[in-house]
Amino acid sequence: MLDERDLSQEQRWHYQQLTKKCLKALERNNIGACYARDRDEARSIVLGLIPEAATVGLGDSVTMLQAGITQEIESRWGERVFNPFRVGPQGAFTVGGRDQIDLMRQVASADVFLTGMNAITLDGKLVNTDGFGNRVGGLVFGPRKVIVVSGANKIVPNLDEAFRRIRDVAAPINARRHYLKHGMDRPPCAVTGECSDCRHPARICSFTVIVEFQRPPREGRKPRITVVLIAEGLGI
Repeated sequence: MLDERDLSQEQRWHYQQLTKKCLKALERNNIGACYARDRDEARSIVLGLIPEAATVGLGDSVTMLQAGITQEIESRWGERVFNPFRVGPQGAFTVGGRDQIDLMRQVASADVFLTGMNAITLDGKLVNTDGFGNRVGGLVFGPRKVIVVSGANKIVPNLDEAFRRIRDVAAPINARRHYLKHGMDRPPCAVTGECSDCRHPARICSFTVIVEFQRPPREGRKPRITVVLIAEGLGI
């Protein structure tokens, strides 16, 4: 029986079209691009991109958690994984203070760095905003290989919309998440749901990086940054 309430097929088609268009733009900017139909295929692609003997650094990413990528990497790579955002049974980070910052520095020197993304423009630009700077730092320089995992819901028309998405959607939700699930302090957006350009100590949008282009790799080498773009709505 026809169910007009179910639009999953239409939404999946829309995400597929956006994803394929965005991947072409990324490739024009010399950014590696992989298409994943869903989170399961994305997990398989990501695991296949990581050398067995590599050290692996993780940025905080709800997308990777929802896709089971973080869990699988920690299971397979074990002690070679640097994850400053591992949480205990009650939700608090298992490492805090200076030890957490030191672990972030280890992430910056890992062979492979994995992170989510706040927004990707249809002309192939990556836009990420960060509180500590560890995610955007590893994205720009340090690890030899960077894997970005993103849902198609992060795709936006242009940079203006990328900044709007980060300010009005990603930051308030993420700040609220850290408050509810990890016991962190609340910046104003975690209370009101709106950006107020605050100076709060727990502000999570201190550093913003735009990757507009990547220099072509040397012959026989693969691009340093590879985006695995999932035709599904995932993450914040």
